[in-house]
Amino acid sequence: MNLRVSRADLTDSRDAAGIVMVIDSYAVDPMGGGKPLPPDVRERLVPALREHPTTLVLLAYVDEQPVGAAVCFFGLSTFKARPLLNIHDLAVLPRYRGSGVGRALLQAAEQHARREGCCKLTLEVRDDNARARALYRSFGFEDFVVGDDSAPTRFLGKPLSD
Repeated sequence: MNLRVSRADLTDSRDAAGIVMVIDSYAVDPMGGGKPLPPDVRERLVPALREHPTTLVLLAYVDEQPVGAAVCFFGLSTFKARPLLNIHDLAVLPRYRGSGVGRALLQAAEQHARREGCCKLTLEVRDDNARARALYRSFGFEDFVVGDDSAPTRFLGKPLSD
C-alpha cells in the first residue's frame, strides 16, 4: 500500500473533491450520523473551509486516491497562552480502516501542531466508537482533566438554529 499524507490544497479541484467524498462517507457511517451530506453542504464545504482563518485539512492518499481526511482548526489555550490544534473530523473510508491511515493522519496533524508551537491536540469521539477510541488512546489521547481534579472535562454542544 502506497500511503501518503499531505496538506490539502483547498483551491485544487481534486483535493476539494477528495475532502467532500471522504467527509460524506463519514457522514453516511453510523458513527457520523448515518445520513449523507445535504447537497448544499457538499457545495459549501470546501469554500467554507477555505474562508475559515484557522483551517488545516490533511488528506491521506493510497495509490493517489483520497482515502482519509483530518479536518483541523487552530485555537488557543488560555491556560497556556499557546495555540492548540483541534482535530474536528478524522475520517477514513471503510475499506481502509485498520490499515494505518488514521494513525498517519494523526501523526501528520501532530507534526503540524508541533511546527506551530501548539501545546496540545484535541478531538472529540463518540463513547460508543470503540475502534476510534482505541486508536486515539494508542496515540496518547486521554480524557482531559483540568488541574489536579480527577474528573474528566466533557465536550458539550448546543445547536443553534439554521
